Amino acid sequence: MSDVQKSDGMNYAPKGKPSPVVGAGEFVFAAVALDHGHIYGMANGLSEAGATLKWVYDRDRARAEALAAAHPGARVADSEAQVLDDPEVRLVAAAAVPSERCALGLRVMDAGKDYFTDKTPFTTLAQLESARRKTAETGRKYMVYYSERIHSEAGVYAGQLIQEGAIGRVLQVIGLGPHRLNAASRPEWFFQKEKYGGILCDIGSHQIEQFLFYTGCTDAKVLHSKVANYANPDYPELEDFGDATLVGDNGATQYFRVDWLTPDGLSTWGDGRTTILGTDGYIELRKYVDIARDQSGDHVYLVNGQGERHEEVGGRVGFPFFGELILDCIHRTERAMTQAHAFKAAELCLLAQDGAIRL
Repeated sequence: MSDVQKSDGMNYAPKGKPSPVVGAGEFVFAAVALDHGHIYGMANGLSEAGATLKWVYDRDRARAEALAAAHPGARVADSEAQVLDDPEVRLVAAAAVPSERCALGLRVMDAGKDYFTDKTPFTTLAQLESARRKTAETGRKYMVYYSERIHSEAGVYAGQLIQEGAIGRVLQVIGLGPHRLNAASRPEWFFQKEKYGGILCDIGSHQIEQFLFYTGCTDAKVLHSKVANYANPDYPELEDFGDATLVGDNGATQYFRVDWLTPDGLSTWGDGRTTILGTDGYIELRKYVDIARDQSGDHVYLVNGQGERHEEVGGRVGFPFFGELILDCIHRTERAMTQAHAFKAAELCLLAQDGAIRL
């Protein structure tokens, strides 16, 4: 991973070992609206799982050419319509400005294609409702790149441990999602509340998705949430801190904190951590660094009745989400992530944002 990727979360694009689930040309996708660097991670994941990137489109042609150059054989389209009108394209991946993600998704589904968007998938509850209606009407998928679980080998491995019963029933998830601001390299929309939606809506969506997944909840209530701009008076619409407390429909609880306050001395863009408490043990994930000890990521700590364990799982677990998503699109199944789960995580982060106390 390059130093830029390590220092800047906006350009963090994990690469894994190729593990194709389809043959060359069997599953064709396109990438459009390249406003956030996460599109590189999304395209990597799909390509490693065997998908073929045929078209790249962005209003900024140079941006489209840069992504196409990273995927030999990909072509730069002249318009969004050229992509949506191509019957070969099964899935459209996109990382538009957050407030524009829903409208693009509706156009993609109307064109008879599945949609895969960067998080956060919506900035308003009205957008979420329109997407719910459209998925029901068209039968198309509106999938979300909740990368801090699906594109983290530590995050994937924790799910496998829980499924195997390593810590019993999951009771609580504590999530810490600090990010480096790198204000000078951010686009204008990043600082406009109407466009990015707020910190809980944006990077908080990762945390709520992980809570629902690890606990097996299908619904939850936001009990309390807070946001603040503590350290960035030059960007009055930025929220650089947010936290929330939730309780799930099965009694499990969550506390999470997200912020844009990562200090310059940290070797990576954010010291993302998750602690998962079960009836029979607990797991701690140190996803991107083990500070002052090991600059590599994907550290998993497990404590249960058998003892204490530390595993470095980078390069060992892979990213099964992408292959599962491709097969879901082909077979109309829901192994990678259910539509209800993707939408529920989005709904709860919007409710947390809308109800937040401003400090």
